[in-house]
Amino acid sequence: MAEDRVPVLFDTDIGSDIDDAVALAYLLSQTRCELLGITTVTGQPVVRAQLADAICQAFGRKDVPIHSGAGKPMLVSQRQPEVPQRTVLARYSHRESFPANVAVDFMRQTIRSRPGEITLLTVGPLTNAGLLFALDPEIPALLKQHVMMAGVYVARPPGCGLTEWNAVCDPHASAIVFAARPPAVRCVGLEVTTRCEMPADEFRKRFSEGPRKIVGEMAEEWFKGRPVVTFHDPLAAVDVFQPGILTHQSGLVEVELESTRLKGLTHFRPNASERPHQVAVDVKPEAFFEHYFKVVQRA
Repeated sequence: MAEDRVPVLFDTDIGSDIDDAVALAYLLSQTRCELLGITTVTGQPVVRAQLADAICQAFGRKDVPIHSGAGKPMLVSQRQPEVPQRTVLARYSHRESFPANVAVDFMRQTIRSRPGEITLLTVGPLTNAGLLFALDPEIPALLKQHVMMAGVYVARPPGCGLTEWNAVCDPHASAIVFAARPPAVRCVGLEVTTRCEMPADEFRKRFSEGPRKIVGEMAEEWFKGRPVVTFHDPLAAVDVFQPGILTHQSGLVEVELESTRLKGLTHFRPNASERPHQVAVDVKPEAFFEHYFKVVQRA
């Protein structure tokens, strides 16, 4: 039904880790998702916009607005300058030309046109969102909610460091975003995403046919260095539409900016007097995968 549709702005660093493309495939297949636009962030954002467009076209969705965003962090050095998965562009139709650095203005105008309705879903470094919130401080309050894949909060999973990639790639933008106060903020971090992994062979089978094939081909660049896919970003996307797969805990998240070595570390205080952030602390992996593939196999 129309009232069940969820307006979403999707901010992504698609083209580095394969999970961004996996998340976009879900959003394009989710009948309840009103995808208002895609914005790209971090190194070579125009190339990332081309990749997003190639996936949209593969799914028969030329209607989705796509805007290139910030290519560099606010103050620190760029840690993600290249787009390894760009190789797939030679084999798939896509728009070549995207105006540079227009994403923040697009986000601002879109959110202001529909106050209280839009979910901002961010799954990359938080530069676009940080710039948006800094340039127009009223924007966070005009969102329905902000759902993000960023941070690590309660228990560092084995093999993971103290910091998380999206939060640390632009720590100053991350600090701005976590200091903002949208009506609802849900944070999906490494505690839960690292429990949702799939081996390369199984992933290839799942993404070998129909519009999903482009995601499978993009994944081959990822598999050159890693034998598994961790479904970081798709878990955040699913959290927008399917309550109950994740369990959240309220608290306050603050971002470390003083320490050079740990800049971007997310401090979570569940007993703070102010608790604006809902942090994911548990996940049902089987329910997640069942829901995810039920949705994307419709396409």
